[in-house]
Amino acid sequence: MMRLSQFAGNPNLGVYSRVSESYAFVASNLGDEYVAEIEETLGVKGIKTSVSGSFVIGSLMAINSNGAIVSGLTEEVELAVIREALPVALLYDNLNAAGNNILVNDFGAIVNPEIDDASLKQVEDALGVECVRGTIAGLNTVGSVCVATNKGAAVHPGATEEDINLIKDVLKVEAVRTTLNHGCRSLSACVLANSKGALIGEMTTPIEMGKLEDALVLY
Repeated sequence: MMRLSQFAGNPNLGVYSRVSESYAFVASNLGDEYVAEIEETLGVKGIKTSVSGSFVIGSLMAINSNGAIVSGLTEEVELAVIREALPVALLYDNLNAAGNNILVNDFGAIVNPEIDDASLKQVEDALGVECVRGTIAGLNTVGSVCVATNKGAAVHPGATEEDINLIKDVLKVEAVRTTLNHGCRSLSACVLANSKGALIGEMTTPIEMGKLEDALVLY
């Protein structure tokens, strides 16, 4: 299922939520009706929380079906909520905006090349997949410029063939270049997606929607 949406007039849905195959962690200031829309579109259970006292969950959290990794500044009460659904680990690296710096699905993860060795091992253990350092379109914040599920990936239009091959080798899916929200290249900010569907920022054009459908194999 694919559906256009917005939250309080904001089409950057991915900033305030992070989803896996089974769960959607959503900012606790989101309305119940919007959370229900996420649940219906993606076939997940919605869980309201904050991370590090912030509602920008999409930037501060990375998850797959095995676990979650969040900023080292996350509070204990927030961790307790997340642990009800998934094992969770804290990232104390200076690059602790996990959602921006980690691109992950259930098969692998690509991480910001500046993440140190100890943090890389921590990410591997928390998410239960091999982690490989890399860039996409020359950018270190790989989690912000690509959205990946277990079926496919949509990637920044500046991604090189080497980047596409990296995604294929590590995440085990094909990638399609596109923008969302009428030209936005920070793809993860524009969409919530898993293998069952996608909730897309309402500014996304029909051409962009078609490319996303192809990229994530949502037929």
